[in-house]
Amino acid sequence: MEKIQIEQIRFELTWRIRHQVMYPDLPFDSIKLENDADGIHFGLYAQDQLTAVVSLFNIDQIYQFRKFATIVSAQGKGYGSMLLKYIIDYVKNIGAEKLWCNARVSATGFYSKLGFIQTDQRSVSNGIDFVIMELQLNN
Repeated sequence: MEKIQIEQIRFELTWRIRHQVMYPDLPFDSIKLENDADGIHFGLYAQDQLTAVVSLFNIDQIYQFRKFATIVSAQGKGYGSMLLKYIIDYVKNIGAEKLWCNARVSATGFYSKLGFIQTDQRSVSNGIDFVIMELQLNN
């Protein structure tokens, strides 16, 4: 049985996976967020190896997750779903009204399976198409 553990981590621990997975061709510092120190950061450990990361930020009862990444060799094994379900439960338990993200358009199917709804708010960043997706909670 594989050992999976999800825990809060220091924001600096997210940087290596963010860089490797999301923007490997950009300078390392490009994956750092100016408000990283203000967020709540989670890591999924598989066999004691940090395998997936996500960062959570809020304004009042509205939470946004950012920089959600799973190392390439571990993608397709359900780790991202486990981590996102954990985040959904976490924000529900602290009274969040909504959880949202800027999803890569190529990943909308993944988020839809977990109940997220696409909005009409779209953007392009670093040549990648994004759409805001939302999950209404506790209403």
